[in-house]
Amino acid sequence: MAKTPDGAGRHRAPFRKCTRSLRGVAAAAALAVALPASADELGKGSWLADVSVDLGVTVEAQGAFRWNDSVGQMGELSVTPELTIGTPGGFELVAIGRGRGDIFDALEPGQPDQGTRAPQSRRLLIDDHGDLELRELYLQGDVGDVFARLGKQQIVWGQSDGLKVLDVVNPQSFREFILDDFADSRIPLWSALVEVPIGETMLQVVWLPDQTYNDIPDPSAAFEPTSPLVVPSSMPGTRVIQRDPDRPSNVFADSDAGARLSAFLDGWDLTLNYLYHFPDSPGFFLAPTLTPSGPAVTVTPRYERSHLVGGTFSNAFGDFVVRGEAAYSTNRLFSASPTGDPDGVAHSDEFGYVLGLDWYGLDDTMLSAQVFQSVTMEDPTGMVRDRLDTSFTLLARHDLLNDDLTLDVIWLTNANEADGLVRPKVSYKVTDDLDVWLGLDVFYGDGDGLFGQFDDQDRVTTGLKWSW
Repeated sequence: MAKTPDGAGRHRAPFRKCTRSLRGVAAAAALAVALPASADELGKGSWLADVSVDLGVTVEAQGAFRWNDSVGQMGELSVTPELTIGTPGGFELVAIGRGRGDIFDALEPGQPDQGTRAPQSRRLLIDDHGDLELRELYLQGDVGDVFARLGKQQIVWGQSDGLKVLDVVNPQSFREFILDDFADSRIPLWSALVEVPIGETMLQVVWLPDQTYNDIPDPSAAFEPTSPLVVPSSMPGTRVIQRDPDRPSNVFADSDAGARLSAFLDGWDLTLNYLYHFPDSPGFFLAPTLTPSGPAVTVTPRYERSHLVGGTFSNAFGDFVVRGEAAYSTNRLFSASPTGDPDGVAHSDEFGYVLGLDWYGLDDTMLSAQVFQSVTMEDPTGMVRDRLDTSFTLLARHDLLNDDLTLDVIWLTNANEADGLVRPKVSYKVTDDLDVWLGLDVFYGDGDGLFGQFDDQDRVTTGLKWSW
């Protein structure tokens, strides 16, 4: 993969280029502010008086600048309106949209082809600097003892911080690697969720006919993946032909489905999970190709079926909370050296788990530690990653000024590659509706590591969020 250029020339006159994008975001904000009054007027003296309408809007401005050269990486304004309509029968219709404009165009240069997304889940791109997206749209409510939620939504399994083990029902956007909040980076899917009580347990059944998978940044993006752990490496001097993803597309035959059984037993919150799915990260299959200009290698991202069986547990013991989750997955695809595996993909079942310990023994303070481990059941020839892979996270958070000021830092590190990420952050609640923050994202390690590949993307971040 080519090394990410700094893109300084592309950023010289960004304000003029993204005027249309920011106008669209501003128009969305104005409409969102005007809607509540209109809804109240419609409800007076009509059957609509029995319908509740609640509209909230979040406006967020964020900036990120590379530490080493002060080049702008993100200058983003986003508007997220959320509309909830309640009916007399107890059902709710929830709609969440998002309009976003970025003056720098470094996270997703140009207009991504969205080839990993199903057509019904794609964003509307506004030139190179903005997009509009229907984030969620679902109807939810109870029918007797059964709860159902139908529509575009997020389904969250697992409870780990920083890295994921069971939270794999929805795909993820990696436009900011793993730096964005999970709730914002998770890609909502058109799906159905039903929860049925069975004695002292709760059975959740999910069906996902939406063939949308992880958003991987394109070449030249700030967080373009280059580590051989993630993308294939080719022989020096070999021309590479990149094909579009071979994405499953049959709504029924290629849909995902799963179930989760949850219970509270002797102080323990327990779940048992099963998911039949296409994992959201593809294998990058290599094939030798003869072209008029000479030999080349064709790279085709491809998805293959997997069964996942796992579970979670958590319990509180005084000032401590113990929690964990585990998952066994069949037929996982891992990057392999073409000298050891000609097609560049190694196959193996995988077992992964996380153990976490949270401590609340000091006033207004929380300390948390996690250990993640993943082991492949086989050791395929040429597999790039180690058979046993271990990562750790440490989180410290302290609140001051009656919880208005929050200091926190999280450290993520991989023991195998000796690389990692440190993220200190200061947040201040100016009012109940307005938060501001300042932070750092510092990568370290060798360029072959998952974190070290972004060692030249250390950045300063700042932002504000206004909700009403």
